[in-house]
Amino acid sequence: MLGIAPSVLDPAGPQAAHISSLWWLMFWVATAVFVLVLGFLLAAFLRRPRARVPITADRTLTRAVAASAVVTALILFGLLVASMWTSRAIASLGAASAVTVNVTGHQFWWEIEYEDAVPSRRVTTANEIHIPVGRPVVLKVTSRDVIHSFWAPNLHGKRDLVPGITSAIWLQADQPAVYRGQCAEFCGRQHAHMAFEVVAEPQAQFDAWLDAQRQPSIAPAGDAAIRGRDAFMRAQCILCHTIRGTGAGALVGPDLTHVGSRGKIASGTLPTTAAGLAQWLRDPQHIKPGNQMPPSPLADGDVQAMAVYLESLK
Repeated sequence: MLGIAPSVLDPAGPQAAHISSLWWLMFWVATAVFVLVLGFLLAAFLRRPRARVPITADRTLTRAVAASAVVTALILFGLLVASMWTSRAIASLGAASAVTVNVTGHQFWWEIEYEDAVPSRRVTTANEIHIPVGRPVVLKVTSRDVIHSFWAPNLHGKRDLVPGITSAIWLQADQPAVYRGQCAEFCGRQHAHMAFEVVAEPQAQFDAWLDAQRQPSIAPAGDAAIRGRDAFMRAQCILCHTIRGTGAGALVGPDLTHVGSRGKIASGTLPTTAAGLAQWLRDPQHIKPGNQMPPSPLADGDVQAMAVYLESLK
């Protein structure tokens, strides 16, 4: 699927379009003011000096300054009105049948949960948000530790995630693509490596993905995958992670039941390949110093086998 570079100026949804329109309005107004100021400044430099300034010139200057102050106030008021109108337009999106997704910020990853009236049908994943194209989605955002900020520039503006407080934002993608997002609030040493992806896809494809995510993990096939599963269950991994369908059921780190289906791991830091997984398992502190995953004393063979097993969890 096509990946879209993150940019406020390339909106792919109604909220982002409103924000982009406001940005362009402010840009052209500021540009016009800048050009006028430079023009008057240039005229002042080129004007011949006079030995004595007439009283009428003083009055003219006073009127010009007063008129400039009035025009400045009107421009600022107009931008304030435009900003308030944009805020109302952004908040106006809503639908009774919207997809509801809970987003929780952690140092330094994103926990994603899809709500459902039946608890067993809820889906928990990490760092990757799938949404249907053309359908409103409500994100309920909060933080587990420090203040984070959820920002997908092509789809919406920034929203702070405050510990103990849950707020909601609406967004909608009008075209299928993969949109990159980023934590926009400094949250610690690995703030820059706290990215996520929003995968906008047709409704049928989204439904198929959601049904697949509800299934337990598949049984490993092949000696390497079996060895990797056994190594995972013996190691300290089960103290933090869940793999549904196995004995791993901890809730500290990301749910790994279908980790192989995600495009990237470690919040967009490495590709989800056997090589990328092995690199992460071997020394996560070298990849993201200061993250919450401690190094694991695993033999190299177990690391390679575990990477094969995790990649197979589609």
